[in-house]
Amino acid sequence: MPSDPKSSASSTTPIEETSEFRPVFNSDGLIPAIVQDEASGEVLMQAWMNADALEQTLLTRQVTYWSRSRKKLWVKGETSGHTQELVSLKTDCDQDTLLLQVRQKGAACHTGKRSCFYRTLNTKSKELERD
Repeated sequence: MPSDPKSSASSTTPIEETSEFRPVFNSDGLIPAIVQDEASGEVLMQAWMNADALEQTLLTRQVTYWSRSRKKLWVKGETSGHTQELVSLKTDCDQDTLLLQVRQKGAACHTGKRSCFYRTLNTKSKELERD
């Protein structure tokens, strides 16, 4: 993993074909992380990681994010007890989005719901309906 999230990759292999993990962080030094329950496949949430959060997650297997509002690292469940244990990590084709498959303990959403994706848009009425 590059130490500088804004640095270009050193390899000449196209990112879509390489087996080298070269995450691409945005101009704020962040990468979106989509979180999925490893057993059910349910999408639980989306959050942001910086290089430190990603490194800590890989070291501890306890998922850590970057809180944009608090401007600090945030270990999921450190206050609520609703932890996420990393099972696997995937990246999309150009390595600018991560998919974390986790063992979720408790709710993933700050609202207390299992998933942050608990409303569906009715495409006719344009109203959100609770699942």
